[in-house]
Amino acid sequence: MFSPSQADVRRFICSIYAKAQAGQPMEAIETLASLWMDEHPEYHAEFADVDAALAGMQTVEEGQTNPFLHLSMHLSISEQCSIDQPRGIRQAVELLTHRLDSLHLAHHEVMECLGQMIWESQRAGRPPDGASYIACVQARATRD
Repeated sequence: MFSPSQADVRRFICSIYAKAQAGQPMEAIETLASLWMDEHPEYHAEFADVDAALAGMQTVEEGQTNPFLHLSMHLSISEQCSIDQPRGIRQAVELLTHRLDSLHLAHHEVMECLGQMIWESQRAGRPPDGASYIACVQARATRD
């Protein structure tokens, strides 16, 4: 199984941004990533500078969003939906997208659930609980 380092992920994302800016051909995952990058112009400066991205791995300012983690979560959720894993995520995200009338906003809601599931898993020393993750997304989809 491929397990990229934080530096590998940052290099990959920066290379996709560079390809997109240059109009170069991209693989499917790169195209998907570039579409999510387009949704986040506030992160373009970070994606454009691989050296700064690598240097910034050691510093995380309180309250700041990590643009590389954020983009990775968009990609993870997209992949989960494409293969419906955990089972039911596709439908839950579709329902949430319909409620919010925005796939982008739905992803941001799902990120909260995904982050919570990962945090609880790490805190308890257990595998991630896909059922609680789906339940969280479904609850957000049916909220008034």
